Amino acid sequence: MIRPIRRLLIANRGEIACRIIETARKLGIATVAVQHRLDHKAPHAILADEVMEIEGETPVGAYLDSSQLVRAAIQKGCDAIHPGYGFLSENASFALAVREAGLIFVGPGAETIRLMGDKITARDFAVRHDVPVSPSVMADGDLSRFATDASRIGFPLLIKAAAGGGGKGMSIVRSLDDLIERAALAAGEAGRYFGDNRIYAERYVERPRHIEVQIVGDGKGNVIHLGDRECSIQRRFQKIIEEAPSVNLPDNLRAAMIDSALRLASAACYENVGTVEFIVAPDGAYYFLEMNTRLQVEHRVTEMVCGLDIVAIQLAIASGDGLPDQGSIQFKGSAIECRICAENPDRDFMPETGRVLGIVHPRQPWSIFDSGLSEGQVIGTNFDPMLAKLVTHGASRAEAVERMTQAIRCTTILGVVTNLDYLGRIIEHPGFLAGDLHTGFLVEHAPSLAPHALGAQELIDILIAAAMSNPGLQRLIDDVPEPYALAGGWRN
Repeated sequence: MIRPIRRLLIANRGEIACRIIETARKLGIATVAVQHRLDHKAPHAILADEVMEIEGETPVGAYLDSSQLVRAAIQKGCDAIHPGYGFLSENASFALAVREAGLIFVGPGAETIRLMGDKITARDFAVRHDVPVSPSVMADGDLSRFATDASRIGFPLLIKAAAGGGGKGMSIVRSLDDLIERAALAAGEAGRYFGDNRIYAERYVERPRHIEVQIVGDGKGNVIHLGDRECSIQRRFQKIIEEAPSVNLPDNLRAAMIDSALRLASAACYENVGTVEFIVAPDGAYYFLEMNTRLQVEHRVTEMVCGLDIVAIQLAIASGDGLPDQGSIQFKGSAIECRICAENPDRDFMPETGRVLGIVHPRQPWSIFDSGLSEGQVIGTNFDPMLAKLVTHGASRAEAVERMTQAIRCTTILGVVTNLDYLGRIIEHPGFLAGDLHTGFLVEHAPSLAPHALGAQELIDILIAAAMSNPGLQRLIDDVPEPYALAGGWRN
């Protein structure tokens, strides 16, 4: 049944809220943004057609208050809620509450989120449908027995939170001596972040690659794919650079993972956009990692190579439209994304705060700068440190990389320390250029990725270039100062 979306509440903030508004506007869908007082006059609130204030004991708590968000959508006469990513995007109770209120949830149903959002049930589901998983053991509360059972798998092991994500509750263990202590720490962290202290251990693959497949389902067992992505460049289990398609991936391995992803999503009767993630061992063996039942941060690289608007696809499926035709999707070129974060690579990536004094970024048909930033905005520690995403496309990977190098050099965020220079060093690293990627890349190459000390003149040149790129400062420079402005048109 077709149920058009005419008014959409976006249960999120920052760059992803701006991204969703961009597509909704193209489709003629009115948008309602939500904002905590700390986001007063934030870009996502300004871009939306309307804005609704939300409150909470903490800023994050406001965006996690599902009842408040559903009430806001009803009060503003919305047809649907888009959760974006993060916050409540993979919360089954929220998805259910939205639909019980008579609204459209732009994403899969609550049952699917419960099935695939829990890593234990998702792994069991994968096993039942002949999708390979690495050997694992679940903790039952007795850490001594857990340590004994886990050690039988063989070291190294990776301890993970059953309800986790974003690297929280994860730890690599290389000996039995460390296992109980690491397990206890992981369980505690999982409880703090997810309200669920269940953990499990699986065999850790050394120098693994992280490959994911973008799928789209109609909820009736019909599923298509939008290609694969390479997400191996990670820092502390969190992705910072992604690309599509995956680099140096044999065609038969790519086809096998795509087939596994489609079979898994079809068996789950998956609805809307989702991502099936795999770990690939150096010998070419691959294992199911997890399924993300939401829009991914890195969806832009897929859009650039397949020429489709994934948010538009989400909205169409939520409205009851069918899937795009697999045969009509043409993959062209290569795309790379870098996540720009407010953190200091020279101080062990400590989060940074400040006030945004200027933003300069490339404006080319082959680049995208997604952000929720504006000049004067205060960057604190209440939210995720990711400030923006820089994406480039090229006819080949080499061209996409060259353009990303150029784009990073042309991007400046004044007032807040970011990881931009660090991203540039990764992109230009010989190992990255050769496509020799794995999740330990940044640790392995840490010495060669360290910054070089700037000379005094080099630092002055950089500051002058950044300042001269600021439009406000340029206008001041171009103005004729007194007393010459008062003297009329005389010449000396």
